[in-house]
Amino acid sequence: MEKKSFFEGNFGKYLLPGVVLQSVLIGGGYATGREIVEYGAKFGAMGWLAGIGTFIGFALVAILSFELIRLYKAYDYKSFIKEIAGPLWVVFDIVYILFMIVIIAVMASATGSIVEQTLGLNYWVGVVGIIVVVGILNFYGEHLIERFETYGTIALYAGYIIFAVLVISANYDNMGTVFATRDTSFVSDASIPTIIWTGILYCAYNLVVVPASFFTLKRQTKRKETVISGLIAGILMTIPWFLTYFAVMCYYPDEAVLGASVPWLAMMQGVAGPMVISLFGIVMGWTLIETSTGIIHALIERVNNGLSEIGKKRMTRPQQAVVTFVVLIGAMVFSKIGIIDLIAKFYNALAYAFIAIYLLPLLTVGVYKIIKKSKEETAKTTNAGTKAIVD
Repeated sequence: MEKKSFFEGNFGKYLLPGVVLQSVLIGGGYATGREIVEYGAKFGAMGWLAGIGTFIGFALVAILSFELIRLYKAYDYKSFIKEIAGPLWVVFDIVYILFMIVIIAVMASATGSIVEQTLGLNYWVGVVGIIVVVGILNFYGEHLIERFETYGTIALYAGYIIFAVLVISANYDNMGTVFATRDTSFVSDASIPTIIWTGILYCAYNLVVVPASFFTLKRQTKRKETVISGLIAGILMTIPWFLTYFAVMCYYPDEAVLGASVPWLAMMQGVAGPMVISLFGIVMGWTLIETSTGIIHALIERVNNGLSEIGKKRMTRPQQAVVTFVVLIGAMVFSKIGIIDLIAKFYNALAYAFIAIYLLPLLTVGVYKIIKKSKEETAKTTNAGTKAIVD
């Protein structure tokens, strides 16, 4: 009997979907710290409510998405969206591609400058190097991407834990004061409804990363696997949110940090030495690679399945690499708008779009289809058992 690889066993069923989601989320979700400031930390002592809402949202979406995919075998995002939104899959295609470019542009805008500041490399040397690595990963496909994202997640978690420990250990007194005084002074409105809605928007704009995990779900055959893996995904995707949030609270409401393009760098420059700052530059480059690889791979899977549907061959490896390069180069050009403007102008608009074409259909049509399909499978199993007894 052939022995299954590590990735084909329980790790692949329960942990890998969350690992891939977290590794893709890191770039657009919390790598710079700017995202957490905009969607939680700016509310000071009450910002943790946005984090709780974010966890619930990520876990719920992951569980429902994974279960729908398992039942309907919809392993690319076109097939998935057609199940819950019908003809709106065309709109999703447009929004996904636009958002994919925006997220990579945000990361490129930050990463190019940070790599230049921390490692002394020319802006474009870092950018071109990242394009080449992402192209190679998409050239070799799922097998290499799964391993790269897994080991990368371990390294990135270690990096962000180090950064958080350094910042919090140096300034924890201020964090204690913020919570003791319930300080929310950085914003004029810190009402609970506003904070919770902000958490929902954060979760919604990050739904763009969910299709990146679809190719890992082919191993799942039971509801138990989709539910547990969805909960694990929610946890893995939210832990870095809270690490960043508590680090920012150590400086709240300092404009030099909360108004910075890259709050993590602003926080660490006062507490970390040159080696750690250089490590941050490497981590930032890695986050762009992981995020870009994941969301572009989801696009490639969508194109390949579309080609199969019309009777044409899937893209060759070189063609996949070309698609990767084209998307990345477009994002690099777009990145010149600047990270703060990109997040402020595009993230909220695209969050509302994903609520309309992903979240609401999943919570309504998706839930209905899951229940319907489950009843059909139960009836089929019951009938088969009855027939076996009669025979």
